[in-house]
This record gives sequence, structure tokens and C-alpha cells, in this order.
Amino acid sequence: MASRHFLTLLDFSPAELNLLIQRAIELKARHKAGDIYEPLRGKVLGMIFEKSSTRTRVSFETAMYHFGGHAIFLSPRDTQLGRGEPIEDSARVLSSMVDCVMIRTFAHSTVELFAEYSKVPVINALTDDHHPCQLLADIQTFEEVRGSIQGKKVVWIGDGNNMCHSYIHAAKQFDFELVVASPEDYRPNAELVAAHSDYVQVMDDPLTATCGADIVTTDVWASMGQEEEQNRRAKAFANYQVNAELMQLARPEAIFLHCLPAHRGEEVCASVIDGEQSYVWQQAENRLHAQKALLEFLLVTHT
Repeated sequence: MASRHFLTLLDFSPAELNLLIQRAIELKARHKAGDIYEPLRGKVLGMIFEKSSTRTRVSFETAMYHFGGHAIFLSPRDTQLGRGEPIEDSARVLSSMVDCVMIRTFAHSTVELFAEYSKVPVINALTDDHHPCQLLADIQTFEEVRGSIQGKKVVWIGDGNNMCHSYIHAAKQFDFELVVASPEDYRPNAELVAAHSDYVQVMDDPLTATCGADIVTTDVWASMGQEEEQNRRAKAFANYQVNAELMQLARPEAIFLHCLPAHRGEEVCASVIDGEQSYVWQQAENRLHAQKALLEFLLVTHT
């Protein structure tokens, strides 16, 4: 059987994704109950990090530990990738030694090329274009606290970045309405929006966008690699802060999500991220459980 990869949410069917979310909720409950479950004993996850991380590294390493397996952390200093070895060669070698490869990098083409030459499953743990693992945690969080996300309204405020792109994919795969409020120069990929126009609407006004929302979510104004643009971006996004005024336009039971790290006083005010409608900390923890379900799916269910 050919290896399955998880490079975007479109790599799995809607039915598979929904089963994955329910499995993540089950695995979380089993872990909280103290149940020892080690389906990956003897398995090794290679983790390639060309971008820094807190939640991604800790969640994947912990997931492998809980499952009885092992994870190897590889920074650019630790691999020949950092010294110019062709991606194809690294993929051939690493995939002959480990059971799964997780990559956090810049160009999305890097994970695509690696997967093409890999003998084992490859997981996209973030590229400049997509962040599908985070979306699994986000959907899990909403379904834990509010039930099915199907038919709900999700509002993305701010930069049309990799997280926004994965929300666009999620809108199609989980069948919800997505409204993106971004300044004109920072909108999500136009071709991606056009391909998902039945599910996605893009506008300038965050207040109009937020009316009737079930989820309000955002991200930092300047992501990794964009620090030199901080001042310009701060001006462009000045009217795109998620604050109490904005949240009042959403449904009373709406929740706030943020993939973290967060900059209080910039993209979100403290009263929102630390308030009663925020499920950010549950969302962060769910990276662990969603990725456990993903690893189980790739290495147990489909091997």
C-alpha cells in the first residue's frame, strides 16, 4: 500500500477528516483517564525543523512518547538539507530509516517534493502556504465545546496567510461558511479563494464580517520571516484587532481561537484572549491529541 501524506487538508476526504476529529476527542479522553495506549511502539518519527516552534515540536514529541514510539529532532544544523543536499536525496535516505517524517519549513514545494520521493508518510507541520495540523486542533476544539461545525460561520480577521489558506480548505472539507476580513494588500491567495467560492467570502470590513459568527479567529500581524515588515503591517492592520467591540457582533455563544503565539494589544486585546469566550488554551492542547489521531491514521490504520 502506498504511503498516505498529509500536506494539506485536501489530502484526506471529508469523511476521513471527520473520523480523525472524533478519534482525537476519543484519544484525549483515554489519555485523561490514564489509559496506556502504545500503537507506535518501535516506530520513529523524524522531525525536520527549518522554522522554529514550541507547540509543534512538543506536541509531536509527546504524541510519539505517549504512543510508545520515538521522535528525532532535526534542525538545519543537524541535516544535509541545511548544507544544500537535494531534497530528493534527503527524502530517499531519511524515509529508509524512519517510519514517518514531519516537516516544518518555508516553501510548500519542499514538502511536496520530499513526499514525492519518500517511502513513508510525510506530514506538513507548517509551510508558508498551509498549516493543516493546526486546523485539526481548531476543528476539534469547536466540536468539543459547541458540536458539529457543519453549517457554522467562521470569521478570519487579519492576514490572509498560511493559516487563512488552511481555513479555506477546512471550509470546504468540513462544510462551513468562512468570511475573511483582510486589507486589500494582505488578502489570501486569489486562486485559492476562487476555487472555494461556494464556501469563502473575502471583504475589507471586519465589523461586517463578524456579524453572526460562531468562531472568530486571527493570527499575528507579522509571521516568522516577516519581522522587518512589522511597522508597515501594524499600520495596515490597525483596524483589524479582535477586541470586545468586535466580539459583541458575533453570536453570544461564539468562541475565540488563536494559533499562538499571540501579541496582546496588536491582533487581539487581552480582554478577549484571556476572556470567557476564548478557548485558545484548549485549542493549543488539542494539537497533541489531533496529531496523535493523525499519526495513528497514517501509521496504523493505513499501513
